Amino acid sequence: MFYPRTFAMPAVAVVMTFALSACTTEEPGSTEPNASDQQESAEEFNDADVEFTTGMIPHHQQAVVMSEMAIDQGGPEVADLAERIQAAQDPEIETMTAWLQDWGVDVPTGMGGMGDMGMMSPGDMQDMMDAQGDQFDTIWLEMMIEHHEGAISMSRTQQNEGLNTDAVTLAGTIIDAQQSEIDEMEQMLGSDQ
Repeated sequence: MFYPRTFAMPAVAVVMTFALSACTTEEPGSTEPNASDQQESAEEFNDADVEFTTGMIPHHQQAVVMSEMAIDQGGPEVADLAERIQAAQDPEIETMTAWLQDWGVDVPTGMGGMGDMGMMSPGDMQDMMDAQGDQFDTIWLEMMIEHHEGAISMSRTQQNEGLNTDAVTLAGTIIDAQQSEIDEMEQMLGSDQ
């Protein structure tokens, strides 16, 4: 049977198009990582991660403010501890802020949620600011213990409910560091009595 050349050429063009397009796709089992898959896995998060991060940022911010007060008004031991708290929590705030920006979630502003999870009220903060000497140290230590206990509670919830591995890891770091600081503050309070 004779096929005119005009019919054969379009068929060859179609076959060549499929062959060329097959050459440009990734082969199954390729070791080349897909950039969108990497980004997606790095940014996996759930509502618990968002709640933890948006709650912990203002919580840490208040601890930094309290620490600044103690550096200015506290005795040497309290001021030293306050410097260490500030040095630990400032970078954690930056890290959590970057996560929220990556997740497309608004970064909280202000202290919000006063009275929740160990957060001090404006009245509490004023009482501490007005205190002097040993009275300041005692008030600051008692309030910071309560504040740390709130952070530990928030972090345990994150460990149980969070998805983002970085946020879960940070929660563990917060628990360890702040429990150690609570133990130190309780010893300081005990030696003052």
